[in-house]
Amino acid sequence: MEEEPLLTGSINQSSGDYGSHDSDLHQHKESSRRLSYSVTDDSEEQDADSDLYIQQAVVFIEDAIQYRSINHRVDSGSLQLYRWYYSRICQWGLGFTIAVVLALAFIERPSSLTYTSDIRFKPKPWEPPCGLTEGIEIVCLCIFILDVTVKSYLIGWEEFRMNKWLIGYVIVIAASVIDWMLSISMMCNENMRVRRLIRPFFLLQNSSLMKKTLKCIKRTLPEIASVVLLLALHLCIFTMIGMLIFAKTDDAKKNGEWETYFKNLPKALSSLLVLLTTANNPDVMIPAYSLNRGYSIFFILFSVFGTYLLMNLMTAIIYNQFRGYLLMSVQTSIIRRRLGIRAAFEVLCCPGRGHTSTQSEGHVERVAVNMFLQVMSKVHMKSYCRQAIIKAAQQFPDGFINGEAFQRLFNELDKDFMKEHPPKPEYSSSALQQIQYIYSHYYITVLGNVVALANVICICTALVLNSEKSALERNYFYMEIINCAFILFYLIEMLLKIVAFGWRGYLSFRNNIFDGFLTVLLLALQIAIFITYKNPSEEVDPVPHRVMALWEMVRLVNMLIVFRFLRIIPEIKLMAVVASTLVDLVKNLRAFAGILLVVYYVFAVLGIWLFQGAITPPPNMSLNASTENDTGPYSMDCGTFEQLEYWPNNFDDFASSLVLLYNIMVVNNWHVFTDAYTRYTTEWSLVYFVAWWMTSSVMWVNLFVALILENFTYKWDRSNTMSVEDVERIAYQSTVQFMFREHVQEPTEEELLAQLQQHPHLHLSW
Repeated sequence: MEEEPLLTGSINQSSGDYGSHDSDLHQHKESSRRLSYSVTDDSEEQDADSDLYIQQAVVFIEDAIQYRSINHRVDSGSLQLYRWYYSRICQWGLGFTIAVVLALAFIERPSSLTYTSDIRFKPKPWEPPCGLTEGIEIVCLCIFILDVTVKSYLIGWEEFRMNKWLIGYVIVIAASVIDWMLSISMMCNENMRVRRLIRPFFLLQNSSLMKKTLKCIKRTLPEIASVVLLLALHLCIFTMIGMLIFAKTDDAKKNGEWETYFKNLPKALSSLLVLLTTANNPDVMIPAYSLNRGYSIFFILFSVFGTYLLMNLMTAIIYNQFRGYLLMSVQTSIIRRRLGIRAAFEVLCCPGRGHTSTQSEGHVERVAVNMFLQVMSKVHMKSYCRQAIIKAAQQFPDGFINGEAFQRLFNELDKDFMKEHPPKPEYSSSALQQIQYIYSHYYITVLGNVVALANVICICTALVLNSEKSALERNYFYMEIINCAFILFYLIEMLLKIVAFGWRGYLSFRNNIFDGFLTVLLLALQIAIFITYKNPSEEVDPVPHRVMALWEMVRLVNMLIVFRFLRIIPEIKLMAVVASTLVDLVKNLRAFAGILLVVYYVFAVLGIWLFQGAITPPPNMSLNASTENDTGPYSMDCGTFEQLEYWPNNFDDFASSLVLLYNIMVVNNWHVFTDAYTRYTTEWSLVYFVAWWMTSSVMWVNLFVALILENFTYKWDRSNTMSVEDVERIAYQSTVQFMFREHVQEPTEEELLAQLQQHPHLHLSW
């Protein structure tokens, strides 16, 4: 479990919090739990209380579905505000506001609105007038103020004081407003906008999974630090040994290694650090290796211990430790779901709301099925889950649901949704029945894949034969005839499958939708070619003055045909699992990508502050110029920033900063950037680049690889006993919670009731 309790706050049974009903008269003496209530003869007041109980149950169930905390006000007005706040339109609006305020970095000075980032011929960017971006920003900040106000009201003051994220939210908004006021007072001429650095906080605080992930990363850092320390020790020892081995000698011909890579301690350290990423291998050892082959042993030992042992050990530690902490976080999410469901059951067991007499000592609380169905009709959830829960609830013979059965009903949320295809149409004609039998068979799909493969092979052959021919020399006649034949086959296949399955049945298969769309598109393009060019023989001018040249249209057709070959993915089980894993990564692991975006944003802003305008090309240098300059930091040595013409990679605006950070994360030639910035600025700039490499390439990329493995293993294990058709039909519940579901321990009823008793707004009595 997490160190912070799931439900915190003051427990004051006698307070007048919203949603509580004092029970001064006629309290039950039995041991069963009850919501405190007032006995009244006024039927209108009873109806109002009944509506409140249903409203509370609806919100608690929605909280459980979304893994939200139930620690909020539960009076009628607050519940309406709560549901409005978490409605799709409000959450999308808040997300759009966050996206807008983050995107301002592309427009603000230094603006990224140029067609190129190459500093040799980059035009002067369009600078927004003072007040434009500031006006957009203050609107966004007002929305954030409204957001934090609503959140603070809904959870109450006691909970607000204990919520570090909301306190941080208020501080960040206040700092942003103060910095905004300074910008306006200085007529937008300030050199540094501090609020740009803290804007990513708005993205972090809006995602509970991002906050959990960040907490897991924070707890994983001590274990990572131990390996980093070992890695630093390995680097320092080999640096000192290298400086001793490749020391300067009296023979200038033997000083190549010393001059290039081991001239001083910072240079030797950075050379071996880059070798750790293999970016300068084998360049770093060539001067010494050319003198004596024995010198290669030093570099091989360094790479084996550093790159292949310690770096992979770090990957294993990151995966193992982070997985453990993420599991604890998922445990909290499961408790939230169970707690929300239990809270809904408790409020529905209020006197007069669907339970039988409570006079007996051994009575078990129950909820009436018809009242439960009334609640479910108001809950916002996936339709197939609602239908499954309602169907299960209608199976109770006595019309009542006890607490344990109430929890089991919502196990439907944890199940995979198996899509049912519509029934095939029934035909009286024997010919149509025969077509239906043949074209609903699996072998027809195999035949279609073989034909698609043959089409791709034909295109590959034509590409090889025409690879060195110009547009005027190519013969389109035979290629068009082949394409027409294949497209005709695709059209016939599509029409006969529609006959076999019917329209609804045909469209219920995702691969049929993919096939059909591309087939119709290919047919439309082929008709357009016939209308435009009549007969695409070799005498036709391939580049006439038309909207699209013949070669362009043929090339587009060929690209679509090649793209259509992806239809084989659902037919091969392993490829289907891999493809669905990639889709799930995009959908369900957005929190991890979001934190990476935050890190990119912060480092890009820091890079602009530190290095904007640091690299400048020599004067009078054009795009193709390669002038020599013996003065200053400029260098045209082989492999340098200038010789490789890396001029577009700079920190002169936000967009180019993001691209440069990505290039360093990939670690291919990243030493070229570090060398350039140490020459143009100071050797301390290496600290920034090493910090970015450690954060992005070492920790985050390894973490992302580990999560891909976890996601794929989860899906592969679940699909092991299924056929290819079942894999295509099933819609996996592969969120982060479900990936670790089997390893999570269910909370006991006593734990749930103990936490419900601590709810600051929903008071329970015994």
